[in-house]
Amino acid sequence: MDYRETLSWMFAKLPMYQRIGGAAYKADLSNTTKLLELLGEPQKSFPSVHIAGTNGKGSVSHMLASILQSAGYKTGLYTSPHLKDFRERIRINGEMISQDKVLGFIETYKDDFEKMELSFFEMTVGMAFQHFKEEKVDIAIIETGMGGRLDSTNLVLPLLSIITNISYDHTQFLGDTLEKIATEKAGIIKPKIPVIIGQTQFETKAVFEEKAAAVNAPIIFADFVFDANRLETADKQVQSFDIWKNSLLFLEHLEIPLLGDYQQKNLITAMCAVDQLKKHFDIEEKDIRDGLGAVIRNTGLMGRWQILGRSPLVVADTAHNVAGIKEVAFQLRLTQFKQLHFVLGMVNDKAIDDLLQMLPRHAIYYFCKADIPRGMPAEEIALKAFEFGLRGKVYDSVRDAYFSALNAARSEDLVFVGGSTFVVAEVV
Repeated sequence: MDYRETLSWMFAKLPMYQRIGGAAYKADLSNTTKLLELLGEPQKSFPSVHIAGTNGKGSVSHMLASILQSAGYKTGLYTSPHLKDFRERIRINGEMISQDKVLGFIETYKDDFEKMELSFFEMTVGMAFQHFKEEKVDIAIIETGMGGRLDSTNLVLPLLSIITNISYDHTQFLGDTLEKIATEKAGIIKPKIPVIIGQTQFETKAVFEEKAAAVNAPIIFADFVFDANRLETADKQVQSFDIWKNSLLFLEHLEIPLLGDYQQKNLITAMCAVDQLKKHFDIEEKDIRDGLGAVIRNTGLMGRWQILGRSPLVVADTAHNVAGIKEVAFQLRLTQFKQLHFVLGMVNDKAIDDLLQMLPRHAIYYFCKADIPRGMPAEEIALKAFEFGLRGKVYDSVRDAYFSALNAARSEDLVFVGGSTFVVAEVV
């Protein structure tokens, strides 16, 4: 197989949660255990940071990877999903795994994978760990795919575990209460390994404390220790913060090119993590500043309040669950524009009523379906949206909806693209 055929085999032959939803979910780690044994336990060959959470884990992962890279460490980064290119999931110092490496890995183990009936995600995790081992990374930042306890990444033994926050997402697998979801995420907490909780929440605090106590893991609630005070800045391309630790100034006037108010919480989590990682790595203030300042360039991070155009203002954001859409709605209220044009698509395993009721009613909506099997038909989204007073038209594709919005928008308007990672992937 050539590279294109190899990717087609990976996507089509093996069940993948991203594309087909529940049919790809496996409720144990036995396959991953067998896979890593087959590969010679590559996850044991490099130190790691393991990150779970409903929202923010991608941003925190990229922040940490960029800071460590700026500090001179060869840094692996494993994230999901990808937006444009499968290889975005596996990077070292921002460079994606090569097509030849992907091809070689599948060619070597294809027969074994077929016998083991591996899922797409299991196979990709194995590929990442093998790549990091072969390239002798100094540290790898590993983001969970879904949940934590049963996530294929949960066979790493990290230096540090991080859980960013808990909200309602994938409830059919993780549970229908915040406590149940937190219990699944808490599955990444390991004996005697420190865990950082990014956002203290009343419903979940005790869950994390009990799990940490049970395995004798030091637990740090980041927002109890760190704070980020936003500063006014004339530069609309960055956000600026003073970082405080235990009420003492920790870093003054720290700039990040990631926009959106929600990044304040992620920054607090990342700063707490860096403070812990200083016990293992030589990280200077300059590395933190340089790493955060270059996070997009160093890591290729996309889809977080990403500005695609200025006249009209065009923004894309991958938020797709209750907490994420709530943050987007809040950010839209803070943004100045005359008319909002909202390109909206969702996936069919979401309970979309809770999402739709948070969206602004004054917008013109462009309903569409992402080009994946899990995509919810645009007509179905529109019918539901009408019940919540959201008005607009149905389009045949994301691109049709997007260009119709661009054509209709005036220079002082805002075009927003969101509702699903897969919708954003088709326009960035």
